[in-house]
Amino acid sequence: MLDILFYVFSAITLIAAVLMVLTPNAVNGAMCMIVAFIGTAALFVLLEAYFLAVIQVVVYAGAVMVLFLFIIMLLDVDKGEGATEYKDKLTIGAAAIGFLLLAMLVCSAFSGSHLPEPVLTAVTENPEVFNGGVPFTTSSKSFGYSLFTKYMLPFQVAGFLLLAAMIGVIVVSKKHDVAED
Repeated sequence: MLDILFYVFSAITLIAAVLMVLTPNAVNGAMCMIVAFIGTAALFVLLEAYFLAVIQVVVYAGAVMVLFLFIIMLLDVDKGEGATEYKDKLTIGAAAIGFLLLAMLVCSAFSGSHLPEPVLTAVTENPEVFNGGVPFTTSSKSFGYSLFTKYMLPFQVAGFLLLAAMIGVIVVSKKHDVAED
């Protein structure tokens, strides 16, 4: 049953990703991207990585895609004269690169030279090893402890970068009326 669900969610994710790249409308492309993000979250659920699945839906499918949709809908981007010609050449180039990468992936998957299995180490319950903190596990408590202690500065910097991006979107999307003298 899990194999069937894996193939279904993989197909949904891949089809949505291909449609995202091929659709000419930016809003439809963003909607396909949301479907691809949700399909990826479903694959995380099948891997029993529930925390990553929730973060995938909340952060990417929720916050980031809403920001993308606001940018797409607020900016009235006019296409230039040679925009379609340039887009066609870029699409053909990107498709060729993607096909080559896919061929390399298939060849490496069937060549038998796979990466070695990682060695799993047991989680110790000795708090002295972790300087009095919570030992690293796959629980959300461990992620939260690491996020708000060791990685607090990068977390705050990312928040300020998102704030700056939001302010930039508001400034760029604001229409200025030019007064004629």
